[in-house]
Amino acid sequence: MTKPTIYLAGNPNSGKTTTFNILTGLHQKTGNFPGVTVECKSGQLVLPNQEKINIIDLPGAYSFYPTSMDERIVVQHFVDLSSGTFPQYVIYVADMLHIEKHILLLEQILDTGAQVILVLNMADQAERHGLDIHLDILRKYLHIPVIKISARKGLGIEELKNAILQTIESPKKQRKLFYPIPKDEQNRIDQLKAQFPQYNDYQRLLLLHHYQWLPFLSKDQRKSIQEAASGYDSLKGQIEETMTRYNHFLPIVHQSIQKLQGANSGFSDKFDAILTNKWVGPIIFFVIIFFVFQAIYSWAGYPMDLIDGWFSDLNSYVKSTLPAGWFRNLLADGIIAGLGGIVIFIPQIAILFLLIGILEEIGYMARAVFLFDRLMQRFGLSGRSIVSLISGGACAIPAIMTTRTISNWKERLTTILTVPFISCSARLPVYVLLVGIAVPEKYYWGFNLQGLAFTGLYTLGIMAALLGGLALKYLIKTDEKGFLAMQLPSYRLPVWRNIFLGIWEKTSSFVIGAGKIIMVISIIIWAMASYGPKDSMSNAETLARQTAQETHLTPSQTANLVASYRLENSYAGRLGKFIEPTIKPLGYDWKIGIALLTSFAAREVFVGTMSTIYSLGEDADQQSLRQKISNYRNQDGQLVFTTATSFSLLIFYVFAMQCMSTLAVVKRETNSWKWPALQFFFMTGFAYLAALLVYQLMK
Repeated sequence: MTKPTIYLAGNPNSGKTTTFNILTGLHQKTGNFPGVTVECKSGQLVLPNQEKINIIDLPGAYSFYPTSMDERIVVQHFVDLSSGTFPQYVIYVADMLHIEKHILLLEQILDTGAQVILVLNMADQAERHGLDIHLDILRKYLHIPVIKISARKGLGIEELKNAILQTIESPKKQRKLFYPIPKDEQNRIDQLKAQFPQYNDYQRLLLLHHYQWLPFLSKDQRKSIQEAASGYDSLKGQIEETMTRYNHFLPIVHQSIQKLQGANSGFSDKFDAILTNKWVGPIIFFVIIFFVFQAIYSWAGYPMDLIDGWFSDLNSYVKSTLPAGWFRNLLADGIIAGLGGIVIFIPQIAILFLLIGILEEIGYMARAVFLFDRLMQRFGLSGRSIVSLISGGACAIPAIMTTRTISNWKERLTTILTVPFISCSARLPVYVLLVGIAVPEKYYWGFNLQGLAFTGLYTLGIMAALLGGLALKYLIKTDEKGFLAMQLPSYRLPVWRNIFLGIWEKTSSFVIGAGKIIMVISIIIWAMASYGPKDSMSNAETLARQTAQETHLTPSQTANLVASYRLENSYAGRLGKFIEPTIKPLGYDWKIGIALLTSFAAREVFVGTMSTIYSLGEDADQQSLRQKISNYRNQDGQLVFTTATSFSLLIFYVFAMQCMSTLAVVKRETNSWKWPALQFFFMTGFAYLAALLVYQLMK
C-alpha cells in the first residue's frame, strides 16, 4: 500500500511553516515544484502508531484565484488529477487571531473533495489578545476536525497527530459543495463532464476559470474548455463566488468567536501606527538595516578570516607535504582555493539570514515590505525587493537568495537581475586601491574627497539598480499582475527553531548548489593562469631568473618575478594580450586585462592579481601596492594608471557583473542559464560603454 501524503495549506503568515517544522523536525528537504522555481518543502511525519508518512508544505495562498506563481502552484495541485499530486489529505493552518480571513481558501479546498483538518494556530496569542473560538460551531458548519494549537510552543501537536491518523484511517466522506454553483456556470461545466469524468463540479468550474494557464491540459482539453467558456465573464464569476462564500461563512465565524475580558488587543495597532508611518517608518527601517549591514561586516569578519586562515594553512600543508607537480598544484591552488572561495561566504550568508529571519519572525519585515511597496512598484520592483537590494551591499549572493520571498515572478526576476548593481563588500578593496590613486587625500568644506568618491560609487550602483528595474518593467512581459496582497502578522517572539532551520537550508543550498559551479570555474581559472605553451613558460622562467640574478634580487623577489613572467606567458596572459585591443580604448593594458579576467572569480582577486603581476609578494600591503602601480610606466615611459584610467576602472567595477559566484546563484534561483547569460552580457557591455565614456572624456 502506498504511503499517504499530507499537504499543509493556508494563507501566508498563518504559521504554516512553523507547523511544518515542528511536525517534521530535521527530517525535511527543499526542492522546487516541477517546472517552476517556487520552493517545495517536504518531510516525514511520525504518527502515534510509529508509521512514517510524507508531508509537503504548499506555498501560502489566499484563494483559488491566483495573483502570484505561489498561488498558481496551489491551484494546480487541486485541479490536476492526472499527475497523482492531488492533495487527498490536507492540514489547513489558520491564524486564530484573524480566522475570518482564512475560511475562504479553506472552503475552496473542501469543495475539491479533499479531506481536511482545520488547525487554528497561535492559540496562546489569541488568549493574550482576549479571543477564543467555539470549536463545536466550526465543526458543525465545516464537518471536519478542528484543533487549536500553538506551533511556537508545541501545544496541541500530539492531538493533531492523532487527528491525522484518524483521518487517514477513516473512510472518505462525501459532502455537498459549500458554493452553490449558479445555473449559467452549471450549464457550462456540464459540457465538460464527458472529458473530465473524475472531476467534481467545483473542479470543473476552476478549469473554466484557469484553462488558459494550467500546464497539464492537452490541446484538445484546452479547446473543449475554451468552447464551454465562450462568452463567460471569469472575473465576474470569481467576484460572485468570493462574495457568496463570505456572506455564507462570516456569520458562522463571528458566532464562533468569543471575546474574553481584560485583554489588551491594541498593542499591535499602536506599534503599526509608528512603524508604518510614511515619515517615521522609513527612518526606523534604515536604522535597522544599517545595523544589519554593519553586523554582516563586523560579525562575519572574524569567522571569514578564520576560514581564510584554515584554507591558507591547508594550502601550505599540501604544498609542503606532497611532491611538486601538477597534482599538488591542482589540489592546492585549484580545488582547495575553490573550496575556500565557497566556504568563506558562509558566515555572511548565515548572519544575513539570522538577522532577516529574526525580523521576519517578530513580524517586522512584512511591515517594511508594505511601507516601501508603492515606491518600489514605480521601478518595476516589489516592496520585498528593498531587503534584497540593501543586503546586496554586503554580498550579492545571500541578497539574491532573499528574493525567494517575492511571490510575483516578474518582480522577483527583476530584483535578481538588478541586485548585482549594488556595490558589495568584495569591491571595497578595489575601490580602496583605485580611489587612493585617482583621488587626492584632501578636504573641502570639511569633507574628505576620497570619502565623497566612495559615496558617489555606491550611489551610482543604487541608481543603476533602480533604472535597471525601470527598464525591465517594460521589457519583461508577463500576465502576472504585480500588486501586493498580504496580511500583516501579529508581533511575536521569534521561533529560534525556524530561524536556525532557515539558516541551515540557505547555507547548505548555496554550498551544494552554487558551490559545484564555482568549483569548476575556479579550477578552469587556475589552470589558465598556471599553464601555457611549454616552451614559452620555460623561456619565461629562465628569463626571469636571469634578470633576478643580474639585478641581485632576494629569493622572495625572484619568486615573485618568476610568477609575473609565467603569468604573462600563461593562457590567461595570452588571453589578456588577445583582449588588449578591445580594452585599450578604456585605457587598460594587457596586465589590467588579466586582473579583469581573474577578478571574475571574486572582485577582491583584482588586488591579488595586481600584486602578482607587478612582482609584489602576497604579503605586500595596500600602500606599497598603491605606490608601485601608481608609478608604473609602460615601454613608452607613460604612466599606466593615470587619473582617467583609474576612474575608468572604478566605473567598470561599479557596473560590471560582480563575480562567478553571483552568476552561479542567479542560475540556481532562475533555474536557467538564459537569465545569467543575458545579465552578464548586458552588465559587461554597459560597464564597458560607461568606462569608455569616462576615459575618453578625462584623458
